[in-house]
Amino acid sequence: WAWKENRIKAVKRDFDKLYVILPFEKDFYEKKHHFPVEFVGHPLIDAISNRKKTALDEFCIEFNLDNKKPIIAVLPGSRKQEITKMLSVMLSVVEDFPDYQFVVAGAPSQEASFYHSIIGYKKVTLIQNQTYKLLDVAHAALVTSGTATLETALFKVPEVVCYKGNWVSYQIAKRIITLKYISLVNLIMDEEIVTELIQDDCSQKRVKEELTKLLDEKYRSNLIQKYHVLEQKLGGIGASKKTAQLIVKNK
Repeated sequence: WAWKENRIKAVKRDFDKLYVILPFEKDFYEKKHHFPVEFVGHPLIDAISNRKKTALDEFCIEFNLDNKKPIIAVLPGSRKQEITKMLSVMLSVVEDFPDYQFVVAGAPSQEASFYHSIIGYKKVTLIQNQTYKLLDVAHAALVTSGTATLETALFKVPEVVCYKGNWVSYQIAKRIITLKYISLVNLIMDEEIVTELIQDDCSQKRVKEELTKLLDEKYRSNLIQKYHVLEQKLGGIGASKKTAQLIVKNK
């Protein structure tokens, strides 16, 4: 649905049935391409609802953090190239928010030394392979576009979505991918409920402006209400069980 739309021919040729996890995929396949599919909901909801919840005090003790300072989670992606592009921009605002503590979610595929080479001497904590624990206790988040934008929303953490890619690659992608938004949150809601800072808009000035908004109680409350609507649109818990039942029923 995002690019190479002509692959629908191969889908129709090779598949008997599709079980889709995003609500707009059903419209895409059925209304636009006349290929019936079942929308089953998103398995992320199950993964998040089944987690062991993390208490703020326990988290702060485990990772030597100040439990009096709200946490800003920084999710710069998992690939080295995107982390290199995004993390320095995201951390450029650290000194503008002295009453908050910034925690970077490190991907298990990357070495701590790689992150520290970008973090430098900033007062920032790196925690690797504990993203769900971090989102459990985060007050707000800066998130590189991808599945993490949806995970953050399902944790009900106010977020700003950031993306900055290679200029040439971005120009090519912009011409191939004709989508209104880059984050799953906005694509599912079909409106910009989380701010997307893309390319030149992803600057220290704009990140500071949008993060400041996330700390305003009225703005936060409104955004979290929309997150609840988002979760309802995704079908609630039970996606995997529903899919299994439908497979058995339709076999």
